[in-house]
Amino acid sequence: MDNKAVDRKNLVLFPLGTFGRDMIYALVTNFLLSFIMFTQNLNARQLAAITLIMIGARVFDALNDPVMGNIIERTRTKWGKFKPWLLSGILFTFFVVYSMFNNPFEGWAFVITFAILYFMYSIAYTMHDISYWGMIPSLSRNAEMRNKFTSRTTLIAGIGGTLANILIPMFTTGAFAIGGSAKIAYGRIALIVCLIAPVFLLFTIAGVREDRHYMQEKVPPVSFRKIISTVRNNDQLRWGCLYLLLQQIGNGLALSGIAATYIYFEFGYCGGLFSIYTTLGMLPTAFLMIFYPALSRRWGRRSLVKALSVIALSGYALSLLVGLALPSESVKFIILTLGYMASNFGQYGLYLIAMISILNTVEYNEYKNGTRDEAIIASMRPFFTKLSSAITVLIATGSYILFGILEYTNSISDYENLATRGLIGEEEKLMGIESVIRSATSGEADALLITMCVLPAILLIISSWLYLRKYKLDEKHYDDICASLEEKR
Repeated sequence: MDNKAVDRKNLVLFPLGTFGRDMIYALVTNFLLSFIMFTQNLNARQLAAITLIMIGARVFDALNDPVMGNIIERTRTKWGKFKPWLLSGILFTFFVVYSMFNNPFEGWAFVITFAILYFMYSIAYTMHDISYWGMIPSLSRNAEMRNKFTSRTTLIAGIGGTLANILIPMFTTGAFAIGGSAKIAYGRIALIVCLIAPVFLLFTIAGVREDRHYMQEKVPPVSFRKIISTVRNNDQLRWGCLYLLLQQIGNGLALSGIAATYIYFEFGYCGGLFSIYTTLGMLPTAFLMIFYPALSRRWGRRSLVKALSVIALSGYALSLLVGLALPSESVKFIILTLGYMASNFGQYGLYLIAMISILNTVEYNEYKNGTRDEAIIASMRPFFTKLSSAITVLIATGSYILFGILEYTNSISDYENLATRGLIGEEEKLMGIESVIRSATSGEADALLITMCVLPAILLIISSWLYLRKYKLDEKHYDDICASLEEKR
């Protein structure tokens, strides 16, 4: 099979592999905190313990990423260095995620088992995530082809994540909750998602062919020194990672649970409303998933950073002004959704730029230091994405405690658990929850809105300024480096 035929096949089969993986990621990252808040009655100490567990596990997860990348670099099998970790990692993830959302315990027993499972998840997901994204530099060294792999993969990832973001709130919250309660619904959805993920990843494992020249290279040692030296000696990698960290903290706040709680407090306890909000909010990103390579060719990443930043900031400003000024009616919901569409469009484009900017430092590393270190460099993206998610959890749970939201979510979880045990009917449950929501003040809801609009806008301004000032590896510079490396080969 010639190279063009291999590329065409890979461009289809590689992106399909992440469809289910991103459904799992969306379930855990965007809905785990909501699952806990709306199915468990927690006191402040228990919530604080869960917050510390989630932060600690995600920091551990982030630190584990480059270690996993280093281990993958050492792997030598007849299936290559990536595919064994894809298979073992996704099967381990199946077991852990299913158990996490079907935890039968309550109180401190729930907290303890949650801690064990969450740390196991940190290891399990990393096994297949680092190997998956680390494979891209081995699929092609051509910049245009790499843009195609990245954009198509993020398109399929976006479809998987968006479907999860649409369907999960719809079928876990309100009148359409599977089984009549959030706890039963989350357990069944976790099973479905965990079955979908390995099926789709088999397309990548069985069908994708990567360049395995690395099999002829000397196996690098497993050491923190190697990881640290790779980052220390690659200045463009460092600036790209800092840009990604700040951008992802801001981008993750809305879906950390804050936006869902705000929507429920403002417009009622209906998961369908939040599904509409996220569906329409994510819809414009499909344009970028498809046309990013063409946009990048025409304007370049630096110009796109400027334009996308302005679009995202406009969306945050619109959401904040309308949210504070208008009463809780349909017009307000529509305009809030339009604001989220604009901010999410801009932020998603900035995320794509961050991904490609980090991956392109592989060739910069080879040019400057003589080694590619693909898996280690690829591990930086999930490292800083997970580190950012730890910070968003801290901000979200801190907001719940600071603004008095915990009192309301505990009352809601009491009604949900009564319904789970069959002690009250669905209608009685919904009436009780609506009475809880009506007791919340407008100031408490507004505080959530300010958190999910103002803080992301500030972080976006800082991250984009740093990228434009410090990241120098633009298209021309990258092409020059690739040409120089090709001459050496």
